[in-house]
Amino acid sequence: MCGIVGIAGKSPVNQELYDALTVLQHRGQDAAGIVTVQDGRLFLRKDNGMVRDVFHTRHMLRLIGNFGIGHVRYPTAGSSSSAEAQPFYVNSPYGITLAHNGNLTNAHDIAKDLFRTDLRHINTDSDSEVLLNVFAHELQDLGKLQPTEDDIFKAVAAVHQRCRGAYAVVAMITGYGLLGFRDPHGIRPIIYGERETPNGKEYIIASESVAITSLGYQVVRDLAPGEAIFINNEGQLFTRQCAQATTFAPCIFEYVYFARPDSRIDNISVYKSRLRMGEKLAAKIKREWGENHGIDVVIPIPDTSRTAALELANNLNVKYREGFMKNRYIGRTFIMPGQSQRKKSVRQKLSPVELEFKGKNVLLVDDSIVRGTTCKEIIQMARDVGARKVFFASAAPPVRYPNVYGIDMPAKGELIAHGHTEQEVCDLIGADGLIYQDLDDLIASAREGNPEITRFDCSVFNGEYVTGDIDDAYLERLERSRNDGAKRKIENVTIDLPNVQG
Repeated sequence: MCGIVGIAGKSPVNQELYDALTVLQHRGQDAAGIVTVQDGRLFLRKDNGMVRDVFHTRHMLRLIGNFGIGHVRYPTAGSSSSAEAQPFYVNSPYGITLAHNGNLTNAHDIAKDLFRTDLRHINTDSDSEVLLNVFAHELQDLGKLQPTEDDIFKAVAAVHQRCRGAYAVVAMITGYGLLGFRDPHGIRPIIYGERETPNGKEYIIASESVAITSLGYQVVRDLAPGEAIFINNEGQLFTRQCAQATTFAPCIFEYVYFARPDSRIDNISVYKSRLRMGEKLAAKIKREWGENHGIDVVIPIPDTSRTAALELANNLNVKYREGFMKNRYIGRTFIMPGQSQRKKSVRQKLSPVELEFKGKNVLLVDDSIVRGTTCKEIIQMARDVGARKVFFASAAPPVRYPNVYGIDMPAKGELIAHGHTEQEVCDLIGADGLIYQDLDDLIASAREGNPEITRFDCSVFNGEYVTGDIDDAYLERLERSRNDGAKRKIENVTIDLPNVQG
């Protein structure tokens, strides 16, 4: 999962790009990058690390220009090479820079075609570089010395025809303008906003609405599946539907975990959707555990489960307490490669408040259970400080299948719910009771905010991949690249090029 932003301004945009990336930092802590343009020259800074570590005053001073794009990244396949930090750049045609959130499911095949037929070299394992070169080739193939917005939209349409999977993209075409577009299924989020200034109207494109509102822009709307937006150098805005066939199926995990609660994605309040998750989970507890459920206190596992846990406690008429204090200088364990590193970081990140646990029957609430490593450690922490019983609730259904659309949900063999019943998972994590959200209730929690959305990508829960191109062979290749053993092998590798000539 990554965060993207692009700004077409009337004054220098370096500080606003930096500020937007800090707001989107939760979407990726592995690498960050910004590129700006002025007088036909590009100015780029990118490296491994968080935004505050990658950009210093000396870098910011060099990022001049009124147009720019930015990116925060975490590695889908576990690689932390700075060679894969974004934005990416290709010099022909015109000089194009691009930042991407998502994952192309046919990137390997396209990489071969790019070498054999398009005569383009791919220098990293990143599917974002593949996507950039596809767009660049399609734009160059039009043979225009000065492309119009029609030409640019034609190139985007050709990208939709060649690329499969999930992609939300911001790109700059040097000397021409800022571009954003979304895959025909609308899996990954992208939204744009505007504001009036004394010098004219400015525009911003970003992954989440909070990056728009925090900078003082007004949200206009989300891009539709297959839609593209282009702001030229004169500040004129154009939008166009560039896909012949679209099916709207946004990723439901954005509402469960990834997005900030103060964001709106596809006109759905993330905060309200999580409140509804807590409400529906409480109703299931009453149905299955009865009114005399024996829960003394509800405690969230910070931060993303707080909203659901609060509403769950209210509906159960049980005390809500903050039982864990969080060290905010430790990164998200979900993002960390390797089980041992994740396990070690849990106790560094969370510290229990003993008086909230001692002698009580505690219901711990988390947004989801993926590998089970984190919740097992947390349950043991609760027991260590005197909890009588420790129940566990997940605001999402069991995660049984890998994600192929840009979220590092690991090899299925590392997913604790894969091949296990709910009771077996309960035993494995050491809980006295376990309850999951029903998938229908999760979908209803999100869809209530926007009834026009009739389908969500729920593939991690039901194994139904909305792009229709995922088979067992693809999942087996994915497992080889994503399991923790593979990640340990590539920790010290800078670039591992695919054999695109074979």
